[in-house]
Amino acid sequence: MKFKTFFWFVAPSVFMMLLFIAAPLVSVFLQSFQITQPVLQQVEVETCTPGFLTQTCTTELKTIPIIDEATGKTLTTTEWVGLQSYRNVLQMDKVWAAIGSANFGDIWQIDFWKALRFTLMFTLITLPLVIGVGLAIALAVNNAAKSLRGPVIFISLLPFIITPVIGSLSIYWLFVGDGILTAALERWTGQDIAMFAQAWTIELLMYFYRVWHVAPFAFVIFYAGLQTVNMDTLESAIIDGASRFERLRYVIVPHLMPLIIFIALIHLMDCYRVFEEIVGFRSQAHVISLQWLTYDFLVPDDAGNRAVSRASASAMLTMIGIVILLILPLRRTWRDHKGGAH
Repeated sequence: MKFKTFFWFVAPSVFMMLLFIAAPLVSVFLQSFQITQPVLQQVEVETCTPGFLTQTCTTELKTIPIIDEATGKTLTTTEWVGLQSYRNVLQMDKVWAAIGSANFGDIWQIDFWKALRFTLMFTLITLPLVIGVGLAIALAVNNAAKSLRGPVIFISLLPFIITPVIGSLSIYWLFVGDGILTAALERWTGQDIAMFAQAWTIELLMYFYRVWHVAPFAFVIFYAGLQTVNMDTLESAIIDGASRFERLRYVIVPHLMPLIIFIALIHLMDCYRVFEEIVGFRSQAHVISLQWLTYDFLVPDDAGNRAVSRASASAMLTMIGIVILLILPLRRTWRDHKGGAH
């Protein structure tokens, strides 16, 4: 009886939660196969030059959208186009042409592939740095005197507390134009320095910012994990003559491996959706990400139209990329879980 009561209370909540999660995803998936366009009409527009006696008038045809008199909104039509939006985003014809002519640099001129290259590099380069820096801070704090741990933890957490956009803008202001660090570097080198004039320097600053911002999160997780290390095992390793590096490699890291996988999963999902850095560093002219590309498709053009279908296709491709990146750590987690169950 209790089970039935529990089921009838919990089942609707679970169903509504799944529906709440799945509904937007299904909507985006369907929109990627459709194109919604305004209904247009051609009208004659007469244009006259200033003047009374010398006035001349010309008539020309202009294409304008039809406005619904009842609602005041533009009339639109929705057409099923299949994979056309994906073709428009991927532009595989240009990709194969670039490969055939061995001009691989032309591939990075296509918005999607340009965004994919940066997104993958940003994700995979910062991942080991975040884990390494976070673990190093955790080890340093764990071995520090108790009177120093509180202030060190507080200072270490400050970058993670700052809002991402504000943090990226802070780094941007340090280096842009006559920023403090740029001015110091120019005095030291005696040369003019423009950190935001080329893509590679912008990317380096983005990598630095991401590690600076996210490493405190890894530090907190690792520091909590270090409190559960089996001290008997650690003392046995010391008695056996294991060096500090060997204790780290064979005792501490294996113990923290589930936490390392957890941080990797969170970092992969978060970094693959990188957006704040593009806005904060104003790098759209040189560096873009997949998330920013989806946003750019949704920005209305001069006529007020938005490329919703291409934005949906870009969003679906981004989600597929996240799933592919998560396969390896998820397989490792599943294998460890099965091993622990046995």
